[in-house]
Amino acid sequence: MIPKAVSYHPSQTPTMGMSSQTQTSTSAQPASSVKYHYPYFTPSEVESLSEKQRGKMGLHQEERIRNSAASFLEALGGRMGFPRRTIATSQSLYHRFHLFFPRKDFNYIDVCLAALYVSTKMHDTLKKPREILANSYSVRFPELAGKSKNPSGEVDLDTMDPQVVEHDRQRLLAVERLILETICFNFTSRMPFPYVIKIGKALTVLTKPLSTVTTKTLTKLAYRLAIDSYRSSLPLSYPPHTLALGSLYVAALLITFEQPESEEQKKALQLASELGQRGPWEQKFRSALEELEAIAHLLVDILIQGTQNPSANTSPSTPQSPSPHPSPRERSHSYPNPNNPNNLSNPNNYPPQLPYKTDVLIRLKIAMRESDHEPMSRKSFREMYLNGIAVNSTSNAAGPGIGMSKDWGQVQGSQAGNANGMVEKETEAKVGRNEGTVRFLFEPQGFEAPRI
Repeated sequence: MIPKAVSYHPSQTPTMGMSSQTQTSTSAQPASSVKYHYPYFTPSEVESLSEKQRGKMGLHQEERIRNSAASFLEALGGRMGFPRRTIATSQSLYHRFHLFFPRKDFNYIDVCLAALYVSTKMHDTLKKPREILANSYSVRFPELAGKSKNPSGEVDLDTMDPQVVEHDRQRLLAVERLILETICFNFTSRMPFPYVIKIGKALTVLTKPLSTVTTKTLTKLAYRLAIDSYRSSLPLSYPPHTLALGSLYVAALLITFEQPESEEQKKALQLASELGQRGPWEQKFRSALEELEAIAHLLVDILIQGTQNPSANTSPSTPQSPSPHPSPRERSHSYPNPNNPNNLSNPNNYPPQLPYKTDVLIRLKIAMRESDHEPMSRKSFREMYLNGIAVNSTSNAAGPGIGMSKDWGQVQGSQAGNANGMVEKETEAKVGRNEGTVRFLFEPQGFEAPRI
């Protein structure tokens, strides 16, 4: 049974030679504070928090670093043979980390390594920090991998400066602690990939039955798009079933837009038209049309960026992708140097041949804009709490920890003052600081899961 809270005091970490004065000053700090885990943020929250942590860094530079980090995690995770859920979660943890910590204060390599380490714990695919470091050196420095006597191409840490290795390991563990604080030690993680397959089959019931060929083609493409969604902040704003549905929607658009007319194209077009308007699917899949449109635009943006910069291309993995374990002979040549953001490709040395040109994708985006609906007004538990709005737990039972419905996230209840908001703001300022005991709660204030 998962506990509802974890109490953690940074001063409990063993330190060598702590003086009595330090201990006294520690005891004089605030007794305790509370921090809530928010599984999802609204797009406006993500934008405002990212802007705050971006500082003077330009949008283009931030995007380039984000893509470099996602590609590095793809390469490293593929090299170590991690399942897709571990790689995707590490990318999501990286994005979440920089909602609370400035990019300029951390090297993206350090954050990526710590995020992957935490992800291995979350999905029970644990590897030791030294193993992760050894493989990361092989990815970052191919010349070292080429000299390695290990059949797998893994760099032998005994041949490296032990001080450098230990310094990197300590940095990994330090950032790991900060990442754990950003998720409030909540190791729950849900992936959209199983939903892609299940919803793909279920959609054939709501529309006229699709042929087996159309369903497989659609599902494979949607699976790849769901993987690519983790290169952005989409998993921080939408639950996995909505991400899966959005991926299927975009896949149907890509299969049909400006494509030769055929029987398969007509059936996929019917599905795209069905998801492009309101219908019973919204209630069945607890998602809203506006959410699918927002997801679709971001996914198309990722594809446009991939066509403009093939060296940082999108993810190739599908249910029938090549093995993530390249042969020992190819391993030292399969991965780019992430220290050069302009030379980052996807793992396994398997660049997908995108059949879409930039101008076609731009025209698709324009066509989508012409039929878009007004963006849905959303308020997260975090925003309601910070603004002092009482949360009606009954009407918000389909909240971010469970899933979304068409009216998910609307403000419920009445104004309740700003006292609690000030407390939470003060607590947020303490993330990563050794200031008193912090009590981490796994659920937002006012959230109550429906009883089944």
